[in-house]
Amino acid sequence: MTKIAGFQKLTLLDYPGHLAATIFLSGCNFRCPFCHNSDLFEPESLLSTEEVIGTLRKRAGVLEGVCITGGEPTLQAGLPDLMHTLKELGYAVKLDTNGYRPAVLKELCSSGLVDYVAMDIKSAPQKYGEAAGLPAIRLPLIEESAAFLKTGSVPHEFRTTVMPELHKEQDFLAIGKWLEGPSPYYLQAYQESDQVYEKRFTAPSPEWMAHMRDILLPWLPRVQIRGL
Repeated sequence: MTKIAGFQKLTLLDYPGHLAATIFLSGCNFRCPFCHNSDLFEPESLLSTEEVIGTLRKRAGVLEGVCITGGEPTLQAGLPDLMHTLKELGYAVKLDTNGYRPAVLKELCSSGLVDYVAMDIKSAPQKYGEAAGLPAIRLPLIEESAAFLKTGSVPHEFRTTVMPELHKEQDFLAIGKWLEGPSPYYLQAYQESDQVYEKRFTAPSPEWMAHMRDILLPWLPRVQIRGL
C-alpha cells in the first residue's frame, strides 16, 4: 500500500525540464525544523491511489513526468509498485529523497524505476543531525546515498534549503569538499509558510545566496541558485 497525502495535477517546477504532476507521500524519518511539508508527517486523511492513477492515466501523453516526494517516499513499501505503474503509463519518474535509506534508493535505481533523483543535503556533515532534527543520525547512510549518486548511474541533483540561522560559510565549504565533483547542486532559498515545522527562520538575501554559491564553486562547478 502507498499512502498518498497529496496530489498536484500540474507543476512546471518540481521536475526540471518536464511538464509534470507531483505525488506527495506521507511519513518521514526526519524532523527538519525548517520543513514546509510538516502536514505530511501524520496527515488527517489520505487520497485514493486508484483515483490518482486514474487521473494520471487520463493525462498520459499530456504530462511528461511524475515527481514523487514527501515526507520521505522510500519509507513506503508500495513505492516500487507505484513507480512501476507510472512507468507503464509512459511517465518519467523523479524521486525526491533525504537519502537515509540507501539500499532502497539503489534498488529502485537499479530496477530502472527512477529517471531522476533529487537528494536533499541538509547541512555540513558535522551539523547534519541538527538540521535533520535527528540528533542520533547515522551519517554513513547519507554518505552512502550521496556516493552512489555521484557515480552517475542515474541522473540526479543535490540540493540544500538555505537559511542564515542554520547555515554558515564554513558549512558550505564542508559541503563542497564532501560532494566535490560534477553533480548538479542547487541552493534553494528558504521560504516561510504556514506548514513550516518551527517558525524561527528567515529567507536569505540574494547577495548572501550568491556569496554561498561563490564558496561552493571551486568544488561544485555546477552549483546554481534556485528560488529567488
